[in-house]
Amino acid sequence: MAKKEESVKLLGFLISPFSRRVEMALKIKGVPYEYLEEDLPKKSNLLLELNPVHKKVPVLVHNEKILSESHLVLNTFLINNVILEYIDQTWNNNPILPQDPYEKAMARFWAKFVDEQILPVGFMPLVKAEKGIDVAIEEIREMLMFLEKEVTGKDFFGRKTIGFLDMVAGSILIPFCLTRAWECMGIDMTPEDTFPELNRWIKKLNEVEIVRECIPPKDKHIERMNKIVERAKST
Repeated sequence: MAKKEESVKLLGFLISPFSRRVEMALKIKGVPYEYLEEDLPKKSNLLLELNPVHKKVPVLVHNEKILSESHLVLNTFLINNVILEYIDQTWNNNPILPQDPYEKAMARFWAKFVDEQILPVGFMPLVKAEKGIDVAIEEIREMLMFLEKEVTGKDFFGRKTIGFLDMVAGSILIPFCLTRAWECMGIDMTPEDTFPELNRWIKKLNEVEIVRECIPPKDKHIERMNKIVERAKST
């Protein structure tokens, strides 16, 4: 548990999966923190002060130590989840990463796969699918099938309890799948007959109270996705 004299603040954005996963980690660790919601189109002076280079969220401030990570370079997500690892190493209770060196390496491997392979080929390519929307859908499903196989036979990616990879993948897939965000384009991206294990995992993960507390409301998520569609179609 965080000590009384500790100060923990998180600057985030409700619809940002990167913010959601950091909140999950703090809640699982039982760390008291102050959450500051950012209006990204109108970045606050505090955000610009704390993260002047990338001007993105999440930003974690722990006893005046500042950590930030998410940013875009040439439309490619570069996320190394340093905040999650910092939280895990700072508060030792309820470990997020596996203790076994091999399992820890594999959790990092698959988290990198989710952020660098699945996320960039997710929603936006469907809106502006140059090769055709059917091809784009198939490419995304091929990526998701790797996760389908990885979670087969497990309660969670972290086996009996949620862990690092559950937070990374869950922060992206739970909002999309539970809110059926793809349906605004008439698409069922994760049909249960094709992805029975992923759907089972998503439902089980959503049963965890801490996870539910960190997932954006359906209406907010759909609203955000509709804005992305409209913006993409106009460019």
